[in-house]
Amino acid sequence: MKLKAKLADPAHLLASEVCIIPSPTLAQAVASAGLDLIIIDREHAATNNETLHAMIMATQGTGCAPLVRVIDHNPANVKLALDMGAEGIVFPLVRTAEEAAACVASMRYPPLGIRGWGAFVAHSRWGVPPMEYLPEFGDKTVCCLLIETTEAVQNIDAIFAVDGVDMAFVAPFDLSTSLGVSGQFDHPVFREAVGKIEAAAMAAKMPLGGGPANTEAEVEALFSRGYRIFGGFDIFQIKRAVADLVGFVAARSRAPA
Repeated sequence: MKLKAKLADPAHLLASEVCIIPSPTLAQAVASAGLDLIIIDREHAATNNETLHAMIMATQGTGCAPLVRVIDHNPANVKLALDMGAEGIVFPLVRTAEEAAACVASMRYPPLGIRGWGAFVAHSRWGVPPMEYLPEFGDKTVCCLLIETTEAVQNIDAIFAVDGVDMAFVAPFDLSTSLGVSGQFDHPVFREAVGKIEAAAMAAKMPLGGGPANTEAEVEALFSRGYRIFGGFDIFQIKRAVADLVGFVAARSRAPA
């Protein structure tokens, strides 16, 4: 597990991908492309437990950390993802510092948290005997929060002050919807909220992720505002690439439309 160490180095910028498509083949392909982390989606995707495990395993042999966006804050879902070998958890819809603290606790073993021991699978993912998983990796998992509600923006300083929160992502789709300006990323209300998140992250030295960032210009725009983690969504990138191909072919076709 190396992601936590990368996050601790302010000079380290990270490339990521949200995997909406439930496919170990896709996870293996994007992980081997050199990503620092993938986020395997359980909140909005059709990923079941078996596919989740296979996608986590597909990152083995690469430098890519497998994180899982869980369905909710239920500690049972967190425990399962970590016990499948995930290196971290991405928590959706965190609204308060109290919720953030509960998320952290669900990832930590007692006496610091409430995670139950069950590394029957995870120890193999990380190449240690079963009873060495906890002392070796118990404190190396990464807690990531999605900032995507008006309440979270209002409580952002307190949320970023919670011990054990390692990184955060601005989630533009949900955040703009929560603000009543869904998809209007240039709207002043949205821009003001994002600016508040960015300022709080800078003050707290919280590694902040943003996107979708699919071009060098989009990465540069986020980087200039202090972001350290950049990424997109597999399903959008594939559709865009296919649409580009369709356009290239259509432009050269002599058949009537």
